[in-house]
Amino acid sequence: MSAVPADLDAALRELASRRPLLIASDYDGVLSRLVGDPSAAVPEAGAAEALGRLAAVDGVTVAMVSGRGVRDLQTTSGFTGDLRWVGSHGAELDGPLTGELADRRDALVRLLEPIVGRVVGARLEVKPASVAVHVREVPDRLAAVALLEDVDALADPSLTKKPGKEVLELAVTDADKGTALRRLRADIDAAAALYLGDDVTDEDGFRALEAGDVTVKVGEGDTVARYRVADVPGAVAVMKRLVDLLA
Repeated sequence: MSAVPADLDAALRELASRRPLLIASDYDGVLSRLVGDPSAAVPEAGAAEALGRLAAVDGVTVAMVSGRGVRDLQTTSGFTGDLRWVGSHGAELDGPLTGELADRRDALVRLLEPIVGRVVGARLEVKPASVAVHVREVPDRLAAVALLEDVDALADPSLTKKPGKEVLELAVTDADKGTALRRLRADIDAAAALYLGDDVTDEDGFRALEAGDVTVKVGEGDTVARYRVADVPGAVAVMKRLVDLLA
């Protein structure tokens, strides 16, 4: 099991004493390793048990905050228990999209399908509030970069661009993970919160939390998060440490 860095461990000790407490995390790249096929992104060993035990603690709310649609996230993760689910970068916090937004998403799919289809290994993922172009499995790296540039140039100004690791997502709403976390925090009147994330879109979540909260970047890259762990096992270790502290 990965060790939790000493400075982060001290912060977790302080966090565990506060109630109501919000514990929130992204899924892909945090509690599941990144893979080429998002449907194959199984949870890291120990993640499901840790989340279930945390959610069972009185005064603690556990939330999954993902760019995936909620239904996709629930199916892929297999997580159960008293969890809060936030999908589509916050757009699904309060229910499904309206018909108009779904129509805009479908028009975007029709625009991008032939463009993505010309690049071997590229994949178009349709989500409830957005469309994502994945190039992780494109063998021609120059073609991968060119495809993302082409998609970026084609994006209507009304769309919200959400770049990530080997992916560019175009959303039909301006919802982001930071907005979702603020709303979750207000819902439970949280005294403190923790958020773990690994990607560019998680920076909105890190910025949304408050001075006494704990923000954890998983992996490499520039970040505004206060703490960092190296990888997915490190993120699961944080969850397990919280289980111990809250027991």
